[in-house]
Amino acid sequence: MELVPAAHGPVIAEVDMGADSFTPTVVRATVVQASTVFYDTPATLDKAERLLAEAAGYGAQLVVFPEAFVGGYPRGTNFGVTMASRTAKGKEDFRKYHASAIDVPGPEVDRLAAMAGKYKVYLVMGVIERDGYTLYCTVLFFDSQGRYLGKHRKLVPTAMERSIWGFGDGSTTPVFETPIGKLGAVICWENRMPLLRTAMYAKGVEIYCAPTADPTKIWQASMTHIALEGGCFVLSANQFCQRKDYPPPPEYVFSGTEKDLTPDSVVCAGGSVIISPSGTVLAGPNYDGEALISADLDLGEIAREKFGFDVVGHYSRPEVLSLIVRDHPTRPVTFTSTSEKNDGPHK
Repeated sequence: MELVPAAHGPVIAEVDMGADSFTPTVVRATVVQASTVFYDTPATLDKAERLLAEAAGYGAQLVVFPEAFVGGYPRGTNFGVTMASRTAKGKEDFRKYHASAIDVPGPEVDRLAAMAGKYKVYLVMGVIERDGYTLYCTVLFFDSQGRYLGKHRKLVPTAMERSIWGFGDGSTTPVFETPIGKLGAVICWENRMPLLRTAMYAKGVEIYCAPTADPTKIWQASMTHIALEGGCFVLSANQFCQRKDYPPPPEYVFSGTEKDLTPDSVVCAGGSVIISPSGTVLAGPNYDGEALISADLDLGEIAREKFGFDVVGHYSRPEVLSLIVRDHPTRPVTFTSTSEKNDGPHK
């Protein structure tokens, strides 16, 4: 593992395990392993820009941030939720969390787009999206010209996440065709959903981004399997967080473990990783601290691996097994007058 300093002093160290060669078929990719500035979205965006600038300085063409980097992953807290009850403090905690989330579109999205354009990188950013009073765990995509491409909302929040986040639908499972490859994202444990993975493979994903909050060693097995199964590059970005990265108690309490924690206690150990379509680990996993983790992606490796196994191509049996994806927006309320205005007069 080589730590490469920036020309004017690093924001954080870069962990570089990529190849030295660089050809038009090679994409320089970086996954960011760093913590949110919790409850402070402007400061988090400032930190994101510093990290993005440093990654671009190392030649990154694609930069992937962790799940919920903007808005924060509320690790350890329970928002005062028990069966059939919510505490007054938990409600206030949610109010603050809601205030830290961002509207899509909105001024924070504009700023992220400007960052991508300024540093000429494709940007994949985990955010907490605010849609009215419902929050979504979302990934935003930006191109190197500073254009917002679209978003993916997490289809199924995991466990306690369901008490604070809504569920995405099939309309936000995009794969974007870009000059650096076909780019998509699946968030954390929805990567365990075989049918969602199959839908992504059917859309031709080549650079499969997996922002996560899971620092466990078994996560690495999932990432390796997806790379092999999909014949794609897998880029998994997680936060590295210590207790001091969250507000102190009693403002913010790690339920059940607070008394055992010191300010320097690691509450999320990272494990960010980049894996090739052959299952080879190109960079990471890193459990040492905040880092930029980079590798060169040889896009020719996709064809070399799919020669042997193409899960939605020559290795499929659609007459036996097939999948239907409902990829239209689902809305709880539809107003007919609005539909008529949008559709125009019916003849």
